[in-house]
Amino acid sequence: MNIEKLKLAEAHFLQMYPKGFADPALELISKRHRVDAMSDFTQAAFAKKQFKNERQILDDLIRTVSRSSMVSMFEKPKFRDHINALSKTDQSSVAAALKKLLHGNQEKGFNELLDILSDGKIAKWSLMTIALVYFNSQTEVFVKPTTAKGIINLLELDLSYKPRPYWEFYVGYRDAINDIKAAIDPSLRPNNAAITGFLMMSLGL
Repeated sequence: MNIEKLKLAEAHFLQMYPKGFADPALELISKRHRVDAMSDFTQAAFAKKQFKNERQILDDLIRTVSRSSMVSMFEKPKFRDHINALSKTDQSSVAAALKKLLHGNQEKGFNELLDILSDGKIAKWSLMTIALVYFNSQTEVFVKPTTAKGIINLLELDLSYKPRPYWEFYVGYRDAINDIKAAIDPSLRPNNAAITGFLMMSLGL
């Protein structure tokens, strides 16, 4: 990681917004993304005990995607329609994959969900990671392709991005964002979505 470039980005951002994400100038952006509210929703909806009701899990997963400001408007209806059109067996598989992703064997859950979304040609990074980052916003990350590629290039990260999601990249990107978190001012890291937002804004991505 190029720490010098990261520190320059940090200084530039704090020059514009001295209080970081608590700065009044960023209030509208924070309200639009509602990360805290979405985190509260997903933590309640996807608590381990909730997985007894698979249909409710699917409905809440669709709500998570539909309500997210970080997912493309084009992807939202495609995701909803694909999930609703699945057989009951495949819908159960989605719920089981999500449970593993959030509460168990993450890699296995990731790959199982990837297979199901691939069948509908909607295996997008945003759809694969949105529930993760809301459910655990202090550890997990949202992968937005343009932003991720820009961060990798500008901070010279040793990561190989591919359009098709794959677990090894997710883990490497997550580790990099958490390393960045440890190196920047606390006002820039209320959650991991904010960290990628800071980089996107300060690096002109």
